[in-house]
Amino acid sequence: MKSIILGIDPGLSFTGYAIIAYEKPKIELLTIGTMELGKTDKETHEKLSIIYQRIYQFIKEYQINAFAIESPFYGKNIQIAIKMGRTQGVCMAAAIAHQVPIYDYAPRKVKQSITGKGNASKEMVAGMLQNIFKTPFDNHFLDATDALSVAVCHAFQIANPIMGKSKSSWKNFIEQNPDRIKKN
Repeated sequence: MKSIILGIDPGLSFTGYAIIAYEKPKIELLTIGTMELGKTDKETHEKLSIIYQRIYQFIKEYQINAFAIESPFYGKNIQIAIKMGRTQGVCMAAAIAHQVPIYDYAPRKVKQSITGKGNASKEMVAGMLQNIFKTPFDNHFLDATDALSVAVCHAFQIANPIMGKSKSSWKNFIEQNPDRIKKN
């Protein structure tokens, strides 16, 4: 079954977005970009409204059936955290309005799924995405490639749903992998 995944890197000034089509094993980039609202004189609620409307339109236009968003990281500046939470909330509200399932990924998980390293730089992630999609991405496009990495991370989770889940015991491992047990 083909998944149309919208990946979002939320930010009040710059919100990255990417839409991919995934049908194992093929991933196709449909669109990618950044909503740049940082240099406008708009109030916060106006920016949030613009972000909501654009995401709502993407979901409708591309018939999105999976919404992947990067979860906020915890920083020292509470004002930035509040703005990030508001932005994430309106993004998620657009998905909820269309009854699209929401998948939330920690930045470390996203980086690890793309590069194999949870502490990879944005540039390293963008470089790996260039290899996957055979498309050059400019370094000023990093919010967009962050969104793409979230969408690709979700596609990888669809491909291997137990990836990243720990097996707390040998019993769980055996239950999840009966074909790997040799019987004498």
